[in-house]
Amino acid sequence: MFLSVFDMFKVGVGPSSSHTMGPMVAAARFLDLMRASPFEFAGLRASLHGSLAFTGVGHATDRATILGLAGFVPDSYDHDRAEAALAAIAETGTVTPEGLSTLQFDPKADLVFDYDNTLPGHANGMILMATDAQGDVILRQVYFSVGGGFVLTEEELAEGKDTNDGPPVPFPFKTAAEMLEMARSSGKTIAEMKRANEIARGCADSFAKGTARLWEVMNACIERGLSTEGILPGGLKVRRRAKAIHDALMAERGMNLNAPHTINDWMSVYAMAVNEENAAGGQVVTAPTNGAAGVLPAVLRYYLDHVPGASESHIEDFLLTAAAIGGLVKYNASISGAEAGCQAEVGSAAAMAAAGLCAVMGGTPEQVENAAEIALEHHLGMTCDPVAGLVQVPCIERNGLGAIKAVSAASLALRGDGQHFVPLDAVIETMRQTGHDMHEKYKETSLGGLAVNVPNC
Repeated sequence: MFLSVFDMFKVGVGPSSSHTMGPMVAAARFLDLMRASPFEFAGLRASLHGSLAFTGVGHATDRATILGLAGFVPDSYDHDRAEAALAAIAETGTVTPEGLSTLQFDPKADLVFDYDNTLPGHANGMILMATDAQGDVILRQVYFSVGGGFVLTEEELAEGKDTNDGPPVPFPFKTAAEMLEMARSSGKTIAEMKRANEIARGCADSFAKGTARLWEVMNACIERGLSTEGILPGGLKVRRRAKAIHDALMAERGMNLNAPHTINDWMSVYAMAVNEENAAGGQVVTAPTNGAAGVLPAVLRYYLDHVPGASESHIEDFLLTAAAIGGLVKYNASISGAEAGCQAEVGSAAAMAAAGLCAVMGGTPEQVENAAEIALEHHLGMTCDPVAGLVQVPCIERNGLGAIKAVSAASLALRGDGQHFVPLDAVIETMRQTGHDMHEKYKETSLGGLAVNVPNC
């Protein structure tokens, strides 16, 4: 099994990897399908199903689909250009993607939120259609946004498409048990094995540059969040809090006012800064999703700024170790809130961050696996119940607490010798089963939990 660090950590746009980035990616794939087709197209249509319909407006799924069909992609998303494009599309009822003729597309008529028909296969389904001059559908494709910005067609999902396309890798572990056995037999760390796999699939120079960019974007997101005030969009009138908290923490430095637990506030504020940026539609990195994007950067920033002896030279090892754990979770369970609740998002992020921190603080592979296990185990059963379908309440604070749990898990693992009662593989399987059994109203539909017990105004 191989899942690249650049698949697990993707530069994109908020507020949701599955509901914003995924539909935009699906639209880009559909445009490529159209470009390869011999047909003459005159128009486009789209329908959103399941969780993409129920929380689509709050997650900007409609905007993402419209912009995707106009040719926008997450990695190069430009907010000002996108706003201008949306205004033009609303006025003209057309899109003109590169390499295709002008196509009729009136979002009010041609983009349908289908609340009644969930597509079999996954909760995040959408259908994209292209029409001829008579308005008849001549090309149609079903897509599923399966979490973290990953998109599969209906056929790919049915085939159980894995992530192993390409040259063989030297350490193809599919489970944590296999990972630990390979580490023992090779004498390598998890990061060293993961790096070897990555280099087997690409170039060492481009890999180093790519991982450096990931942290650059993550840290820039933290900095924007720590310096920006205001009200988040969407109608809940949620106030940004990260800047005020950070300003207060900075003012208290050197005044001997801080209780030991104040370090939790630092971890939380880094995570909240990221998720406030995500909620505002800013540039973030999936880690492994947008809704959980604050946990891992917060823990890495905590390490760099607050842990004695920390070194930026360890950033790559942190990301590689975290990506290895994230790949195991995705391969054997899910990182999608619509599929398994927030245990699959913030829980997975906490496991990844705990593993990364444990590794750069000198943990053995067994201690790293233990750290990931502790973090994920203590998120089991967590629901995904965003108020008003927005990635704001409880998502922003939840990332802060996920970061705190990740650091605690790494610390506990480092206090031991790596031997522990519950293996990570068992917790991942338990998370999968729990997600399967969880009622749909608690899986990113905003039909249960806090979403119905907190006033939306």
